[in-house]
Amino acid sequence: MAFSDRLLEDGSHIWEAQLEHPFVTELAAGTLDEAAFEHWVKQDYRYLLDYARLFSVAGSKARDEETMTHLLGVAHEVLDHEMDLHREFAADYGISQPELESVEKAPTCVAYTNFLVRTAYERSIAEIAAALYPCMQGYLDVAEHMADLAEEEHQYTPFIEMYTGEEFREATAWCREFVDECGDRYPGEHDAMREAFLTSAKLEYRFWEMAYSLEGWEL
Repeated sequence: MAFSDRLLEDGSHIWEAQLEHPFVTELAAGTLDEAAFEHWVKQDYRYLLDYARLFSVAGSKARDEETMTHLLGVAHEVLDHEMDLHREFAADYGISQPELESVEKAPTCVAYTNFLVRTAYERSIAEIAAALYPCMQGYLDVAEHMADLAEEEHQYTPFIEMYTGEEFREATAWCREFVDECGDRYPGEHDAMREAFLTSAKLEYRFWEMAYSLEGWEL
């Protein structure tokens, strides 16, 4: 069994919880409260800045030119393309770019991005690979599940199409191969990779809950 599949097996209970979360099922049905989606857009915009940083630092730690080039390319793609799509989502709800850039991270977003950035700077390339994997594979799996549930087109259809599109599928496939290569190359780091993967996966679940509950700071 590929190491990426072993990680997914270990995190299967978290995946099931994500697929059953009301943010996911209601978005698929087109009934999700717009305030929840707006909260997701704002928080995910802030998240993506640090996700791009994770890829940038990973690129600086890569030992071969091909991997370095790809990782730095993903960082550029997130900043240049995926964040543009978030700006388009935001514009549809009357949220300006300055407003996006000034949004305060919710507690869950702080926890997730702090974990990713700390992993990037302090841990190995293998742990970085495991930490970034749940976001890509998770969004593909969740979006495919949404596509299966959706009965008609609605205002959230572009979200589903974005994360089931060929470009995102290719990015996820590369990420899975990267995890497998690290698993093969660094067998002594399997436990650490598993811990990093599960932590990110749990935070992915919490991100849906954060958006759905409109999580913020009480003070």
